[in-house]
Amino acid sequence: MLRAFLLGCRRRLSPLLNRPYRSLGDDHLAIGALGERIAGAHLRADGRRLLYRNFRAPGGGEIDIVARDGKTLSFVEVKTRTSEQFGRPLEAVDNRKKKLMQRGASEWLRLLGTRDLPWRFDVVEVILREGEKPRVNTVLDVTE
Repeated sequence: MLRAFLLGCRRRLSPLLNRPYRSLGDDHLAIGALGERIAGAHLRADGRRLLYRNFRAPGGGEIDIVARDGKTLSFVEVKTRTSEQFGRPLEAVDNRKKKLMQRGASEWLRLLGTRDLPWRFDVVEVILREGEKPRVNTVLDVTE
C-alpha cells in the first residue's frame, strides 16, 4: 500500500512526465533523447530500477534502457513520436530492430555470465504533442 502511494507521488511529481512539451523543431536526435529521459522517468515511477542507458554491444546490438522489474531483467526500446500520423511508435519496432535488441540482450547476459534469470523485451512509446504532457505507454514482452 505504501509502495503504491510512493510510486503515485513519484509519477505526479516528475517534471518530465508532467511538463507540457515545447517543440524541438525537426531535431530528431534531441526529440529521441528527450523521449528516452521521459521513458526513464516513467519506468522509475512504475517501480523499475534503471541499470543502464544506451548499451551498445559489439556487432551492432543496442538497448536503449536496461532495467529491473522486480526479479525480471527488462531490455527496453524507446520509440518517441511527435505525431501518430504514421501509426503507433510500437509499429516501428520491426524484425531488424528486434534482432538488434536480441544481440544487445545476448551480450548483456553474456557479460552477466548467465542466462538463467527471467528477462524480456519491452517497448516504451512516448508521444510528444506541442503544449501537452507526454503520453507514455509501456508494452511488455514484444518478442514476436
